[in-house]
Amino acid sequence: MVDQTKSFQPLRIARLSPHTGYARPFFYVQNPVKASSSALEVMTDLRFIPAGTVSANLDLDTATQKMIARGVRSLLVTDDLDDVIGIITARDVLGDRPVNVMQARAIQYTDIRVRDIMTADEHIEVLDLEDVLHARVGDIVETLKHSGRQHALVVEEESFSGKKTIRGIFSASQIARQLGVGVQTNALSDTFAGIDSAMSAQG
Repeated sequence: MVDQTKSFQPLRIARLSPHTGYARPFFYVQNPVKASSSALEVMTDLRFIPAGTVSANLDLDTATQKMIARGVRSLLVTDDLDDVIGIITARDVLGDRPVNVMQARAIQYTDIRVRDIMTADEHIEVLDLEDVLHARVGDIVETLKHSGRQHALVVEEESFSGKKTIRGIFSASQIARQLGVGVQTNALSDTFAGIDSAMSAQG
């Protein structure tokens, strides 16, 4: 038997040069933006940033910890085939939904599962990537305000299979941060008020 390890060669090793920078993912460098900036600048592109996902059967405490660990306010809910069947947000967990489920089913908080309070796929509105490519940040803000939602999912069609895939996510709180707005509350109205103020100040 041939010892294949003898064909391997060590790579050249050098010292790190002074003032070396580091690569940032495309479209996810959270630089300050303007209302007229490309919408791609505020979209979390799942080709470069791994999606935050959670099983529909997981308990709420664990789901919340996953959000905290990733520093996000929403998770895609997936089934056993890794298809998206819903979305759960921090507002879902902290709002009235868990209490309503506990009262309606006479169960404890620890018995609630993600599937019980998530927004199911048939109720999720999505944007088409082709439209997003030509949109501005202000257009996305108006879309979120019109739908009254914190997040918007962006879908594209895979060229070979024709299957719809979630390509990106817009978040009102992320847009606010990139506009220089400090988000202090969970109230969506406050977030939008801050965004409107920041965009108005840009002229």
